Amino acid sequence: MQGFLNLAWLVPVPTFLAFAAIVLFANRNKTVSALIAIGGAVLSFLLSWPIAFSAFTADHFGQHPVEAQLFSIPTGTSDLWIGYQVDPANALMLFMSSFLLVMIFIYASGYMTFPAHLSPATYPIAAAQGKDPRYSRFMAYISLFATGMMGLVVSNSLLTFFIFWEIMGLCSYLLIGFWYEKKSAQAASIKAFMTTRVGDVFMLVGLMFLYIHSQSGNLLFSDILSAENLHHLATLSVTVPLINVTVPWVAPIAILIFFGTVGKSAQFPLHVWLPDAMEGPTPVSAMIHAATMVSAGVFLLVRMFPLFATAGEVAPGTMHFVAFIGAFTALFASTIAIAQWDIKRVLAYSTISQLGYMVAAIGIGAYVPALFHLITHAFFKALLFLGSGSVIHGVEHGLHHVHEHGHHDEPAPGGEHGGKEGHTPTEAAGHGHTGLVIHRKDGDLNLEDPQDMRNMGGLLSRMPRTGWTFIIGGLALSGFPLTAGFWSKDEILGNAWGGGNTLVFGALVISAFLTAFYTARQIGLTFLGKPRTEMAKHAPESVPSMTWPLILITPFALLLGFIGTPWGNWIEGFMEPYIEHLEFHALHVEFSFIPMLVSIVVAVGGLVAGYYVYGQGLAEGQVDPLRNWLGPLWLVFHNKYWIDEFYKGTVVAFSHWLSKVLYWFDDLWVIDPIVDGIGQLGVWLARLAAEFDRLVVDGLVNLAGWLSNRAGGILRNTQDGQVQVYLLLLVVSMTVWLLLKALPIFLKLV
Repeated sequence: MQGFLNLAWLVPVPTFLAFAAIVLFANRNKTVSALIAIGGAVLSFLLSWPIAFSAFTADHFGQHPVEAQLFSIPTGTSDLWIGYQVDPANALMLFMSSFLLVMIFIYASGYMTFPAHLSPATYPIAAAQGKDPRYSRFMAYISLFATGMMGLVVSNSLLTFFIFWEIMGLCSYLLIGFWYEKKSAQAASIKAFMTTRVGDVFMLVGLMFLYIHSQSGNLLFSDILSAENLHHLATLSVTVPLINVTVPWVAPIAILIFFGTVGKSAQFPLHVWLPDAMEGPTPVSAMIHAATMVSAGVFLLVRMFPLFATAGEVAPGTMHFVAFIGAFTALFASTIAIAQWDIKRVLAYSTISQLGYMVAAIGIGAYVPALFHLITHAFFKALLFLGSGSVIHGVEHGLHHVHEHGHHDEPAPGGEHGGKEGHTPTEAAGHGHTGLVIHRKDGDLNLEDPQDMRNMGGLLSRMPRTGWTFIIGGLALSGFPLTAGFWSKDEILGNAWGGGNTLVFGALVISAFLTAFYTARQIGLTFLGKPRTEMAKHAPESVPSMTWPLILITPFALLLGFIGTPWGNWIEGFMEPYIEHLEFHALHVEFSFIPMLVSIVVAVGGLVAGYYVYGQGLAEGQVDPLRNWLGPLWLVFHNKYWIDEFYKGTVVAFSHWLSKVLYWFDDLWVIDPIVDGIGQLGVWLARLAAEFDRLVVDGLVNLAGWLSNRAGGILRNTQDGQVQVYLLLLVVSMTVWLLLKALPIFLKLV
């Protein structure tokens, strides 16, 4: 099995070859494209798991991680080495990512049917096949997305890590805006790309400072995270401009790199892109939230943790800042999630909150619990997102059934609950259906929106495989005892409690209660009670290619947490030699029943409270009870604290104003007038030069030609073939020559 470790560099190759094959050869055949994409993911999986299990079964593997260089890039002063690395941290990531990618690829092959927002008349062949017109393109994009993640995981250098990181950024843009016919998808893709670029620019600056000030002259993890190099960065100082404070270089480098995570893992204040990313197809949402993109942001902190630990020792404010951002984001996002209606947006804010847990864990030094929760969260969040996509798929089919058989929902009577006043046809959110909009106290309701949970209810009986797997994933997300989420979340709470981080512990506890509450709310509104619309009444179970991945992921959501129980913490024992190898300090606290009991109470309490309110769903037209209880505060949560509007009124408005000013400065007032003036001056000078050339240069040339021609005409008359003329010409020439020779002598005598 040890030989598999040396094959790590091959892990991203199959998915990249699948991407190339689909783009170059197979794009015209949708079925072949899907088989190639799935085949590439399966090959990466068949490489990844033997590598991962080789690491899991090796004795004290962390003390001897595998690293090899494949080639180097000359930079003048040193070489940047490119290669691969296998250590305990990325072995766990290989185990998680490769399996989930296969499940998502199989799921996507069944999910990407002909979308409702497109007209079958425009794409008759795709409509007849029942597949998305750009099905092959989608398979190519997700293959490249998988390449970015798998390449990032096995990278042994921060340089290649960043390259694959940017590949994922590109793919997220392409896939979030995949249905570009919708303006909302276009806007969401641009928003995601630009927002994450903000974090990436800071990260790139930090990467450059790290390269400049490291002793090694390269960006290999083994060199930049060595004890000697970190000590060097801790003793090398820099004065921060404006505030005139001197700090060790390791602190600003850590903060700059952390902003890469803030952008990629959607932490406050760069969280705004992730909910809008739900505009992409659901398999994309699952990839972003579980197997690839946002996981990569936290994995960056895991990979660079020795740097952060060193920064925390010499500049404690660095780690306090990381912990604050994580804890605040966890609480902040969970309050928003309790007041959302879109089934995928609830999960999006849930992801932001859970990522906040992991970031907070890194901030308090809980290295192993952060990685543990990253792995378990990926499984149950993939289960939930794929389950939500299955629900949407089923409800859309129910809507098609309603349209085909002439069933129509009647709006609920009553002024604030809807009534017949103010109803206007609109495009259903994200799907292009034309339906009836009901204006309500708890947000406008489109009766044909298949993502609005108010249009669901009672789906457990209609979609049992989707429903039960979703409920299991929801229990794991809530931290229900003995599920995977319970053990990993409890480890973070235990470390916060044992480490004396009271504020972090309090914020995460409240967030855990709200997580359990909004999960029970989501389950109740979607699967329990009675169907509230005709399309919910006729929703069928999804096809096996969509439900089998749910079934296969479910055991991990239930049982994976047992690798990290307080009484048999395998993952801690697996990571401990690696921590010793890198010579950094990670928080390790003694087990305490207090945080575990608190974790159980808030998880069960939140689920019970949510079931009490939403266990029977809602009656048709009923306003969310929480809306009535919380009053104006519910509006704050529902409108996401108006942060998007704040950005639109400040950052976006300033960008538009600045672009107009630059337009005026460039096109109207300064730059273009100067350029135009220089151009006009050049034209005038060219015309002047042309006239000078025509009158002077050409005139002299023409005069010389004319004189030559006249002289030639005269001499031509002497060439008549008579010897006497030739002798006369010779005598005249000699006479002229002698006169010219004698002229100087004559002038001297005179």
